[in-house]
Amino acid sequence: MNNHKHFKIYKPYGYLSQFVNNGQKQNSKRLLGELYDFPSGSMSIGRLDEKSEGLLLITTNGKISNYICSSGIEKEYYAQVDGAITDEAIVALQNGVEIGFDGKKYMTNPCKAFKIKSVPNFPERSKKIRDDRHGPTSWISITLQEGKFRQVRKMTSAVGFPTLRLVRVRIGSIHLNQMGIGEIIEIDTSTITSD
Repeated sequence: MNNHKHFKIYKPYGYLSQFVNNGQKQNSKRLLGELYDFPSGSMSIGRLDEKSEGLLLITTNGKISNYICSSGIEKEYYAQVDGAITDEAIVALQNGVEIGFDGKKYMTNPCKAFKIKSVPNFPERSKKIRDDRHGPTSWISITLQEGKFRQVRKMTSAVGFPTLRLVRVRIGSIHLNQMGIGEIIEIDTSTITSD
Protein backbone atom coordinates (compact mmCIF):
# COMPACT_ATOMS: atom_id res chain seq x y z
CA MET A 1 0.00 0.00 0.00
CA ASN A 2 2.70 2.47 0.95
CA ASN A 3 4.61 2.08 -2.29
CA HIS A 4 2.34 4.63 -3.90
CA LYS A 5 3.84 7.92 -5.01
CA HIS A 6 2.19 11.33 -4.92
CA PHE A 7 3.29 14.62 -6.43
CA LYS A 8 2.11 18.18 -6.61
CA ILE A 9 2.94 19.99 -9.80
CA TYR A 10 2.49 23.45 -11.26
CA LYS A 11 0.74 22.47 -14.49
CA PRO A 12 1.88 24.85 -17.22
CA TYR A 13 -0.49 26.60 -19.62
CA GLY A 14 -1.01 24.54 -22.78
CA TYR A 15 -0.68 21.07 -21.23
CA LEU A 16 -3.42 18.46 -20.96
CA SER A 17 -3.99 16.95 -17.49
CA GLN A 18 -3.26 13.46 -18.78
CA PHE A 19 -0.46 11.11 -19.72
CA VAL A 20 -1.89 9.47 -22.84
CA ASN A 21 -3.37 10.98 -25.98
CA ASN A 22 -6.94 9.79 -26.45
CA GLY A 23 -7.55 10.95 -29.99
CA GLN A 24 -5.97 11.78 -33.33
CA LYS A 25 -6.63 15.48 -32.89
CA GLN A 26 -4.61 15.50 -29.70
CA ASN A 27 -1.39 14.19 -31.16
CA SER A 28 0.20 17.60 -31.08
CA LYS A 29 -0.94 18.28 -27.52
CA ARG A 30 1.52 18.47 -24.65
CA LEU A 31 1.14 15.88 -21.89
CA LEU A 32 2.21 15.69 -18.27
CA GLY A 33 4.73 12.94 -18.99
CA GLU A 34 6.88 15.51 -20.81
CA LEU A 35 7.48 17.32 -17.53
CA TYR A 36 8.90 14.45 -15.48
CA ASP A 37 9.45 10.72 -15.53
CA PHE A 38 6.42 9.85 -13.39
CA PRO A 39 6.10 6.24 -12.14
CA SER A 40 3.89 3.96 -14.21
CA GLY A 41 0.25 4.02 -13.21
CA SER A 42 0.39 7.75 -12.42
CA MET A 43 -2.86 9.67 -12.87
CA SER A 44 -3.88 13.23 -12.28
CA ILE A 45 -6.40 13.85 -9.51
CA GLY A 46 -9.07 15.90 -11.18
CA ARG A 47 -8.13 18.04 -14.15
CA LEU A 48 -7.18 21.48 -15.22
CA ASP A 49 -8.13 22.28 -18.79
CA GLU A 50 -5.43 23.00 -21.35
CA LYS A 51 -5.58 26.78 -20.91
CA SER A 52 -5.61 26.64 -17.10
CA GLU A 53 -2.54 26.31 -14.94
CA GLY A 54 -1.50 25.81 -11.38
CA LEU A 55 -1.79 23.14 -8.74
CA LEU A 56 -2.43 19.61 -9.96
CA LEU A 57 -1.97 16.48 -7.86
CA ILE A 58 -0.60 13.29 -9.38
CA THR A 59 -0.87 9.90 -7.69
CA THR A 60 -0.40 6.21 -8.40
CA ASN A 61 -3.25 5.43 -5.97
CA GLY A 62 -6.71 5.38 -7.57
CA LYS A 63 -8.44 5.29 -4.16
CA ILE A 64 -6.92 8.63 -3.20
CA SER A 65 -7.88 10.07 -6.56
CA ASN A 66 -11.51 8.99 -6.05
CA TYR A 67 -11.52 10.30 -2.49
CA ILE A 68 -10.37 13.77 -3.48
CA CYS A 69 -12.67 13.99 -6.49
CA SER A 70 -15.77 12.90 -4.59
CA SER A 71 -15.35 14.25 -1.07
CA GLY A 72 -16.13 17.91 -1.62
CA ILE A 73 -12.60 19.07 -0.82
CA GLU A 74 -12.19 22.79 -1.48
CA LYS A 75 -10.33 23.89 -4.59
CA GLU A 76 -9.30 27.51 -4.77
CA TYR A 77 -8.67 29.32 -8.05
CA TYR A 78 -7.27 32.75 -8.82
CA ALA A 79 -8.82 34.12 -11.98
CA GLN A 80 -7.67 37.20 -13.87
CA VAL A 81 -10.83 38.56 -15.47
CA ASP A 82 -11.46 41.06 -18.23
CA GLY A 83 -12.69 44.35 -16.76
CA ALA A 84 -12.91 45.94 -13.32
CA ILE A 85 -15.12 43.41 -11.56
CA THR A 86 -18.07 44.83 -9.63
CA ASP A 87 -19.31 43.99 -6.14
CA GLU A 88 -22.58 42.81 -7.73
CA ALA A 89 -20.69 40.30 -9.89
CA ILE A 90 -18.81 38.99 -6.83
CA VAL A 91 -22.08 38.57 -4.90
CA ALA A 92 -23.61 36.75 -7.87
CA LEU A 93 -20.64 34.35 -7.95
CA GLN A 94 -20.96 33.77 -4.19
CA ASN A 95 -24.66 32.97 -4.48
CA GLY A 96 -24.35 30.71 -7.52
CA VAL A 97 -24.87 31.48 -11.20
CA GLU A 98 -26.47 29.65 -14.09
CA ILE A 99 -24.03 28.09 -16.53
CA GLY A 100 -24.43 25.70 -19.45
CA PHE A 101 -23.23 22.17 -18.85
CA ASP A 102 -23.73 19.19 -21.19
CA GLY A 103 -26.32 21.17 -23.14
CA LYS A 104 -28.38 21.87 -20.00
CA LYS A 105 -28.61 24.80 -17.64
CA TYR A 106 -26.82 24.24 -14.35
CA MET A 107 -26.96 26.39 -11.21
CA THR A 108 -23.61 26.47 -9.42
CA ASN A 109 -23.50 25.96 -5.67
CA PRO A 110 -22.88 28.95 -3.40
CA CYS A 111 -19.13 29.42 -3.03
CA LYS A 112 -16.49 31.72 -1.60
CA ALA A 113 -15.48 34.51 -3.97
CA PHE A 114 -13.70 37.80 -3.40
CA LYS A 115 -11.64 40.36 -5.24
CA ILE A 116 -7.88 40.09 -4.68
CA LYS A 117 -6.47 43.51 -3.81
CA SER A 118 -3.00 43.12 -5.29
CA VAL A 119 -1.88 41.23 -8.37
CA PRO A 120 -0.69 37.72 -7.38
CA ASN A 121 2.97 37.04 -7.94
CA PHE A 122 2.69 34.21 -10.48
CA PRO A 123 5.47 33.41 -12.95
CA GLU A 124 5.05 34.88 -16.42
CA ARG A 125 2.84 32.68 -18.59
CA SER A 126 4.21 31.23 -21.82
CA LYS A 127 1.35 32.70 -23.86
CA LYS A 128 1.07 36.43 -23.34
CA ILE A 129 -2.10 37.77 -21.75
CA ARG A 130 -3.41 40.97 -23.25
CA ASP A 131 -2.09 44.01 -21.42
CA ASP A 132 -3.90 46.78 -19.60
CA ARG A 133 -3.87 49.10 -22.61
CA HIS A 134 -6.93 47.14 -23.72
CA GLY A 135 -8.77 48.06 -20.53
CA PRO A 136 -8.49 47.05 -16.90
CA THR A 137 -8.36 43.52 -15.54
CA SER A 138 -9.10 42.25 -12.03
CA TRP A 139 -7.98 39.24 -10.02
CA ILE A 140 -10.52 37.28 -8.02
CA SER A 141 -10.41 34.20 -5.81
CA ILE A 142 -13.09 31.53 -6.25
CA THR A 143 -13.22 28.48 -3.97
CA LEU A 144 -15.38 25.57 -5.14
CA GLN A 145 -16.30 22.21 -3.72
CA GLU A 146 -17.65 21.04 -7.06
CA GLY A 147 -15.84 20.94 -10.34
CA LYS A 148 -17.81 20.92 -13.54
CA PHE A 149 -15.93 21.20 -16.82
CA ARG A 150 -14.50 24.71 -17.25
CA GLN A 151 -16.71 25.83 -14.38
CA VAL A 152 -14.76 28.89 -13.18
CA ARG A 153 -14.50 30.24 -16.74
CA LYS A 154 -18.21 29.72 -17.30
CA MET A 155 -19.03 31.39 -13.97
CA THR A 156 -17.01 34.55 -14.61
CA SER A 157 -18.46 34.80 -18.13
CA ALA A 158 -21.97 34.42 -16.70
CA VAL A 159 -21.45 37.58 -14.61
CA GLY A 160 -19.94 39.48 -17.55
CA PHE A 161 -16.20 39.21 -16.75
CA PRO A 162 -14.54 36.56 -18.95
CA THR A 163 -11.48 34.82 -17.51
CA LEU A 164 -8.14 35.70 -19.13
CA ARG A 165 -5.90 33.60 -16.89
CA LEU A 166 -6.85 30.86 -14.44
CA VAL A 167 -4.51 29.42 -11.81
CA ARG A 168 -5.50 26.81 -9.22
CA VAL A 169 -3.73 27.73 -5.99
CA ARG A 170 -5.07 25.25 -3.45
CA ILE A 171 -6.63 21.78 -3.11
CA GLY A 172 -7.73 21.14 0.48
CA SER A 173 -4.72 21.95 2.64
CA ILE A 174 -2.19 21.67 -0.20
CA HIS A 175 -1.06 25.02 -1.60
CA LEU A 176 0.73 26.03 -4.79
CA ASN A 177 2.84 28.49 -2.78
CA GLN A 178 5.82 29.82 -4.74
CA MET A 179 6.23 26.87 -7.11
CA GLY A 180 7.62 27.62 -10.54
CA ILE A 181 5.77 26.65 -13.73
CA GLY A 182 6.40 22.96 -14.45
CA GLU A 183 7.90 22.38 -10.99
CA ILE A 184 7.21 18.99 -9.37
CA ILE A 185 7.40 18.18 -5.65
CA GLU A 186 6.90 14.71 -4.21
CA ILE A 187 4.52 14.75 -1.22
CA ASP A 188 3.24 12.12 1.17
CA THR A 189 -0.35 10.95 1.36
CA SER A 190 -1.14 12.27 4.77
CA THR A 191 -0.93 15.75 3.26
CA ILE A 192 -3.48 14.78 0.67
CA THR A 193 -6.04 13.07 2.85
CA SER A 194 -5.90 15.13 6.02
CA ASP A 195 -8.09 18.17 5.97
